[in-house]
Amino acid sequence: MFLFTKMQGTGNDFIILNYLKEKLEYSNKLLVKYLCDRHYGIGADGVILLEKSNIADFKMRIFNSDGEEAKMCGNGIRCIAKYIYEKELIEKNINEIKIETISGIKIVSIEIEGDTVTNIKVNMGHPIFDKSKIPMIYDEKAEKIIIKGIEIYPISIGNPHCVCFTKELENYDVEKYGKLIENYKYFPEKTNVEFVKIIDKNNIKIRVWERGVGETLSCGTGACASAIISQKYKNIENLVYVELLGGKLEIEYNDKLNEIYLKGPAEFVFEGKIKI
Repeated sequence: MFLFTKMQGTGNDFIILNYLKEKLEYSNKLLVKYLCDRHYGIGADGVILLEKSNIADFKMRIFNSDGEEAKMCGNGIRCIAKYIYEKELIEKNINEIKIETISGIKIVSIEIEGDTVTNIKVNMGHPIFDKSKIPMIYDEKAEKIIIKGIEIYPISIGNPHCVCFTKELENYDVEKYGKLIENYKYFPEKTNVEFVKIIDKNNIKIRVWERGVGETLSCGTGACASAIISQKYKNIENLVYVELLGGKLEIEYNDKLNEIYLKGPAEFVFEGKIKI
């Protein structure tokens, strides 16, 4: 039997496995697919492994529900920060945590009321537009690209994203076009896809198609990608509130430092033991 914790950040749900002292000796890919199965397993969008780090306070590894490892997850890192603090894995007077990810060390600030973490702010680093680093195989210099009649704007926030603008979001066929773009030949590692509706200078609505998962209630890096592309091409402000199906996230872009900040909640759902 192995202890697990289920958490969610604006509806994006994860299974947390604490590997600081012991870990399961199974194939990560098969284990993740089993745990994330909503009928035969626990059910989640992904699995997060909390591990020791030689270069930061902790290390986070994040796997999508198809078993593939992702480089970064904005909602997941907020969940793991709350887990670390409220499980007393750090001293109570510390409100900043350095977490190692595949896309680098992320500095996470936590807001606390009593002994409870209310909001978590993550320095997500800088946006990447270099197509070779997204990665994307595309020779032309155009910033926007047409795929089957859809304008897409590629960007990386530690993992690949494509942002598409639409005036009709509620009835948009996210599955059809999300699946098409995710698996398109331009993206050797596939891509996440965001469909964005501009509300005003400080507010946007999005729906997210996550690679290896499908449509999810929320995606932190997807919210960042949508905000940055909206600022760059639709002239909205540097502070943006992003409304997703699972709730709202606050995204701020510091253009002087070229850094993105993601702020939002994270919550425990339940804990239990599972026999593998």
